[in-house]
Amino acid sequence: MAMAFDFTGKRAVICGGSRGIGRSIALGLAEAGAAVSICARGAETLERTRAEIAAFGHPAHAGVCDLADGAAIARYVADAEAALGGIDILVNNASGFGSSDDEKGWGISMAVDMMAIVHATHAALPALKQAKGCVVNTSSISGLRAAARQPPYGAIKAAVIHYTHTQAAMYAKDGIRVNGVAPGSIEFPGGLWDDRKTNNPALYNLALNSIPFGRLGHPEEVANVVLFLASPYASWITGQTIVVDGGQLL
Repeated sequence: MAMAFDFTGKRAVICGGSRGIGRSIALGLAEAGAAVSICARGAETLERTRAEIAAFGHPAHAGVCDLADGAAIARYVADAEAALGGIDILVNNASGFGSSDDEKGWGISMAVDMMAIVHATHAALPALKQAKGCVVNTSSISGLRAAARQPPYGAIKAAVIHYTHTQAAMYAKDGIRVNGVAPGSIEFPGGLWDDRKTNNPALYNLALNSIPFGRLGHPEEVANVVLFLASPYASWITGQTIVVDGGQLL
């Protein structure tokens, strides 16, 4: 489906791009012609995904980066910009999945789910202004309802939606569009819901039974919406967060 889009000559940076939704976004952009850079903490998985991106024949860059570290993000974005020759698209996709209602849970959610967006966008802003590019932030349906199992995650994802609106208002004068996606429960090998399927089947089935279509989502189904938002087809869309959940919120 990525071939419905044409990102030839575009340069995309995906923070949190080595697995799951981020990997699917990176591969979709590369398949559609973009040069792509990804970052994450795990070097082995990162290199494996970089090789998959490179197989499409376009520039592929990867950098190990702790997205809870603002200075590390600034270094990574600078390296990515140099490797790609600029930045047209920034995707902020990382999550620390903070669940506990304590300092640890709130700290990791704030650092990775919120401040990584702030740091990455600030670092990429000069390049995005030059390219009149776009930003896509990943939130969650947990930001649109009470999240009793993971208070920090839900609250910070709600803040991501609000900040997406604010970024859109701030950067419109620079020709930069900012939008977001709010996925529901997404399953992929080695992912959170794959683990819960084995280790917490009651919770897995609770999520499964809440989705009208009777299955969890696939990363590619979120990636296709991100590609749309980053494409010229969405040229008059900014400040929006699109829910991608198979009706789970219903």
